[in-house]
Formats: sequence, structure tokens, C-alpha cells
Amino acid sequence: MDFIEQTPEALQRKLYFLLEQLQDMARELPPKYQMRVPIELLSGLANCLLNETVFEIVKGLMEIQHVTEKHLFQQRQQIQSKHTMEISNMIITTPSPEEQELQKTLLLARHKEELKHTDMKLVMQLDQKVSDQQVTLEKAGVPGFFVTNKPIEVKVQMYLLDFILRLSKMDIPH
Repeated sequence: MDFIEQTPEALQRKLYFLLEQLQDMARELPPKYQMRVPIELLSGLANCLLNETVFEIVKGLMEIQHVTEKHLFQQRQQIQSKHTMEISNMIITTPSPEEQELQKTLLLARHKEELKHTDMKLVMQLDQKVSDQQVTLEKAGVPGFFVTNKPIEVKVQMYLLDFILRLSKMDIPH
């Protein structure tokens, strides 16, 4: 049922239900986060969730994030496999044990640096994904979402996303 067709009474029931659920979820948060989720934010979020498009946006963003994380994990595994192969090849092609040890030490140092560099690139890509999500949700008018890299604010946004996902799985009155 499209929310525009609903009676004012039905919308009011739905709004109260959403707000009550959000308040219950907020009470479960650690105290330092509870104070960052005031009733005004929860009320705005409940109002925003009357339009079920927000649920679809959040589900879509989560799917994109999971695909991205899987892809980045595979990239990291490929680097590690390449490193393992390089060490195996070096052992096969290097006759003396002393030379093998020296080559292995050099390879391991290079591999460690390469993996560190790769991990930094992967983290930057994940940070960009978070920023993209923040922009999308802010443009969609979802309260509590804006571009930030402050850990406590990002954590609050993660809790809000969790609230939205949990609500999306509930049987919300119409």
C-alpha cells in the first residue's frame, strides 16, 4: 500500500509505532551514544521512515557495501597468494639454503610493505564508500546523516542504519 493512500489515522499509528521502536532501540545503546540520539532525531527519523523508500535505499546501500567488501577482501587474498607463489618460486630457483634465507628475508620485507600499502588503499576505498553512503542518505533527507569522518558520529550513523534495517524486517502497521 502506498503511504499517500493511507488515512491520517493509519499514518499516525505507523508514526507512533516507528517512534516507539526507535526509542526502544536507542535505550539499548551504550550511554555515550544514547545522548547523541535525542528524541528530536528519533522523531525525525520515524517521520522519514513513513516513506518506505528509505528502507529500500538503505538495503541497496548495504548490498553495495557487502559486494565492495567481498571484492576488496578478494584483492587482498590475491596479493597474499602472489606473495606465497613468489616465495615458492624463489625456493625452487635458488639452489643454496643460505641464498634462500637471504632471498626469503628480502621477499618477506617487500611483501610486508606491499601488504601494508594495499591495506591502506583498501581502507581508503572503504572510507570513500562510507562517505558515499552518507551523501546518499543526506540527499534522501534521512535525519542524522551528513558527511563526517569523526569516529563517534560515524558510530552513531551505524547505529541509525542498524535501527532502519531492524525496522525494515518488522511488521509495521499500515
